[in-house]
Amino acid sequence: MSSNNFSFWAAKDDNKPDLLCGRPADYFVVQKHFTIIISATLVLGGFSKMLLKNSEVFALMILSLSGFVTGQLAYHFVEVHQIVYPLLKTPSFSLYCYFLPLIVFVAALDVDFYIVKNVLWQVLLTGVISFGIAFVTIAYVVLKFNEDSWDLQCCLLFTITLCIIDPLHSVNSLKIIGISKMYTDIIRGESLIICSFTCIFFGIFRGHSTNVSMFRELHVIIGLSFDIFGSAICGYWCTRVIQIILTDLFSNTLTNVVLCFSLVYMTFYLVEYFGMSGIVALITVGLNLDSLSFKPRMEFIITKFLIMCSSAYEHLIYGFFGIVIGCGEIKYFRFHSLVFTVTLFITVNFARLLTVIFVSPILMHSGYEYDWRWGVVITWSGIRGVFSLLLAPDIYNFSERKIEAPHMFIFYIQIISVLTTGINSHMMLRSAKTLGLCALSLPRQMAVRNAIEHIQQTIKNAITLFKTEKILTNVNWDVVEEKANIGFNPILKQTHTVQVSRVSQGPNEEFPTDEVLIEEARLHVAIIQMSSFEKQCNDGVLGVEAARILIGATKSYCPIHGKFMSISDVSTYVRARSWLIKFKNMLTYLEYHKERILFTVPGNNKFLIFVYRIIISEEFEYATYVVTVMYIFPMIIHIWPTARELNISALISINYYFMFLYTLESTLKIIIPILINIADVQIKKSLSLMYSITKGYVKSQEDAKLLVRQISGRESIYQKLYDILEKNKREAVKELGLIEHEGRDVVIALKTKQAIRYVIAKALKNLSFLWSRGIIDKHEGIEMNKVLLTKIKALNNFPMAIPPPTPDKYLTNIVWMENKDVLIEFFKERTRLTYFDYGDIICREGEMPQGIFLIISGMASLHSSSPTFGLDSNPWSDRSSKTMFTEYYTSGDVLGELSCLLKREIAYTAVCETTLQAFFISLEDLYEGFDVFWPSLEYKIWLKLAIGIANQYFEQVIAGEDLKFQKCVVSNHAYVETLSSYNEMILNHVIMKIVILVYGNVINSKTEESHVAPSIIPKSWEQIQGISDVSKLLIILTSEPVNDTAPTAMVSGGLRTTKKDYNWKRKDEFEGGHLFRKTN
Repeated sequence: MSSNNFSFWAAKDDNKPDLLCGRPADYFVVQKHFTIIISATLVLGGFSKMLLKNSEVFALMILSLSGFVTGQLAYHFVEVHQIVYPLLKTPSFSLYCYFLPLIVFVAALDVDFYIVKNVLWQVLLTGVISFGIAFVTIAYVVLKFNEDSWDLQCCLLFTITLCIIDPLHSVNSLKIIGISKMYTDIIRGESLIICSFTCIFFGIFRGHSTNVSMFRELHVIIGLSFDIFGSAICGYWCTRVIQIILTDLFSNTLTNVVLCFSLVYMTFYLVEYFGMSGIVALITVGLNLDSLSFKPRMEFIITKFLIMCSSAYEHLIYGFFGIVIGCGEIKYFRFHSLVFTVTLFITVNFARLLTVIFVSPILMHSGYEYDWRWGVVITWSGIRGVFSLLLAPDIYNFSERKIEAPHMFIFYIQIISVLTTGINSHMMLRSAKTLGLCALSLPRQMAVRNAIEHIQQTIKNAITLFKTEKILTNVNWDVVEEKANIGFNPILKQTHTVQVSRVSQGPNEEFPTDEVLIEEARLHVAIIQMSSFEKQCNDGVLGVEAARILIGATKSYCPIHGKFMSISDVSTYVRARSWLIKFKNMLTYLEYHKERILFTVPGNNKFLIFVYRIIISEEFEYATYVVTVMYIFPMIIHIWPTARELNISALISINYYFMFLYTLESTLKIIIPILINIADVQIKKSLSLMYSITKGYVKSQEDAKLLVRQISGRESIYQKLYDILEKNKREAVKELGLIEHEGRDVVIALKTKQAIRYVIAKALKNLSFLWSRGIIDKHEGIEMNKVLLTKIKALNNFPMAIPPPTPDKYLTNIVWMENKDVLIEFFKERTRLTYFDYGDIICREGEMPQGIFLIISGMASLHSSSPTFGLDSNPWSDRSSKTMFTEYYTSGDVLGELSCLLKREIAYTAVCETTLQAFFISLEDLYEGFDVFWPSLEYKIWLKLAIGIANQYFEQVIAGEDLKFQKCVVSNHAYVETLSSYNEMILNHVIMKIVILVYGNVINSKTEESHVAPSIIPKSWEQIQGISDVSKLLIILTSEPVNDTAPTAMVSGGLRTTKKDYNWKRKDEFEGGHLFRKTN
């Protein structure tokens, strides 16, 4: 066997590969049967896992033993040797390049980069300490107890190989029992660091001579720098290329899978070709890829395929190296080999125990509640695997003195790998269960119990609904209810371990405090928010960069006890934006104009103001002219030969000085405008990004508020969570208004882009529906899909800023005007433009309304006591009696609609948070419009308000109803009904799907049970009676009316209404039509 292992890219001098072990072929070799070995290994591994209930260790043992038997047969029989010979003459580095890249990538891809980033220095120190302790301990045992005549170099290389922790198997057993991903990522991050270091070390040997004396310190330092930093930089840019390819809208599933698989190897080979570490580059790629790096619903398919390939590679490795061991001479397997193997196994675990003891103080500062129980579990995580096996042949290849039994290196490492995979994995699982680390805490149990009860209630509601279906009348519903009952209860399943964990906690654990429950709920809220960010990104509402920032910020603040992430915690880009603005102001400050345009000096620095006044003064300009004229004198001296000879050095210095001044002035005149434009573009990008981040954060708060009831069933916890989420939402809405005021053109462009994206997404959804129903065929569907995707892709080049429309164009933003020219022209003649400065009060709580305000630019804050919804006191006063409500209105919002409709006192005080511009429509002009366009105009305003109240308070109930204003007007999907005092109304729940009281107070005519707004009228109520001056009901109809008695359209698409007949009456037998106006 050759003394050198050669690079993958270069051939040996005799153009023959290494024959790792086994006898050389003394016959004509036919290589066509080697695929039998590959296929048989994969089939055997698959059947072993299937029959042994996915037991990985038993499958690896069977593959290793079968490989060893095959090797022994090959050693004694030519027919078998002919089959395995291609494997024996394959270079070890080729196997390394075939298998390791994908396995490393899969391991790195499963690591959460944000978690590792939060504890990066702990992971780095843990990796270094772990490798150092393992190296010293194992090296001592190998040198002391080895009897195989290994020299010092072989012993050290063997020790380094055995120090590598397998990043896949070291955490697999923990993942299946629900252990926190933080701990699994720390273990996996540590193992990836050790793997990177070892691969770099072996790469140095592989690329150079094995004579250590030939290495130079400078050469080693440069090589390490390239291997670490150069590889990481290459991996980062490869990540960007991969993300662009995998998120392409036109690529299909098969293309993405093939590309992802191919790009992994392409990255590895390119980086290795340029003399750096391909393993480090792939680890960098895997860490930087996340769920947002793939198309929606594509991550699952790609990761499953890669995991399948890595599992197949693992089976092949154990099978192949079993064959290699079997091809060696059996006389080297002695009793001492067994003793030495057991000694190595004990040493490996003892070294891991020492590592945990030394790194425990470091991990305790990670902020993830590390304690001795986690130390016990991590002690058993030192599992060895395919990484050590693939590097094992290089121990012999790199050694100076060749030994007679190279297969013993592989034998020891493979046995240790199988033992640690089986024993350590079992002990990790057993330790975690025994110590209560996989048990549910009481707060967690309460959250799970609430979720189970919610699911069970959903099942009951579905069964109740199905019972009304005629086609299901002969169903045995008792059996359905019995089988649909949730049998799985993780609380009951883990009762034993929960009780074990309670022993040390004391009796107080039975009744967790609000603080403990709030902390548990906080983690649930963070998970809900991250899910919301990802869903918004997949739906095209939120950009990938904004979603990635929000998810990263959420994971960064999760470890902080009691910390609910606010918008100020996510506002790192706000500080970047302010820096850009100051930079732009400085450039503008330098680029003053001769026209003496008034320019405000940024900041309050008196020195800068003094300097600015000097440079814009006429005296300063005259001084520059004088300096220019003074340069004429040196030019005259230069022309005079005698004077030039006497003042050569002085003339040269003066020339340099003046040329430097002129060059600097010319450069600044050219560069400063360019820098201003660049800074302006970056500011717009930053504003757009921050607006997207803030808007996505607001949506996540709304999503969390919808699910907060399922997080905790205790009312006090629910109220605290609700108040925290509402406060954070208000702060974010305020930030949205400030950003919009600062960059109106940027926000308008972003909103326009999102609107286009939303409309095209609706078209794609409709296309999918038509395609699935067979209305259009496959070819037409594909072509139309390409057209729509092309339009979405074109949004990448959408302008960063769009000038705001003229003020009169904002009237179309009032939804109840429906963009109708007759309404717009009517109010356009009766509106006036008003201006307010910062701090001005637009209207006060308790005052009578003067009209409505349509905000054109700026932001106003609305402060009010608890809303009453038409009652003398707040119906929810028990919940927030002392709370002042705050809302923020920005461009396009309307103030004062409800107060003008009712001619009642204003319920809030509106204060300008910025300079504000608004259209004002007086109360007289508004009611004149009611008279001209009666009754549709007033009805549409009520409809708009009713839909807003329903979406605000009952969004979870009406989530699937698609309550869009225009749809309700055109198709009468939902309408507003008016009940005056003592009026009665019969509720037909066959055609009325949901009845929501949005204003006023009603009672059940039979039981006299009262309901106040806002609330949902129960299905059991058949007749209601209004008891306040005016009550408003939002009635949502069923999608398909049951019979012809369903009500006809109440309001048409035009400006007039058609009358509907309802079964409602007054107690005094007064018969009348619908009254949409409140009488004076």
